[in-house]
Amino acid sequence: MALIITDDCINCDVCEPECPNGAIYMGPLIYEIDPHKCTECVGHFNEPQCQQVCPVSCIPMDPAWHESTEQLQAKYERLQAEIKIA
Repeated sequence: MALIITDDCINCDVCEPECPNGAIYMGPLIYEIDPHKCTECVGHFNEPQCQQVCPVSCIPMDPAWHESTEQLQAKYERLQAEIKIA
């Protein structure tokens, strides 16, 4: 399951640099998360780093994007392989 940033976001800029996959970016109004890049920090950390630093706790799991730990690990491995190719 990927994470999502809710409308409670205050655009404080602390989550974006914490994302090891570069999944967080500035959207039209608030920061957003690309679910194709979000691994919930699987492969990097034990907990999602963006959730850890968010001062308003506006980064819950995205109920529309269900993934198992195995799927998140596979996504992490794919993203790492893409980095090595580039």
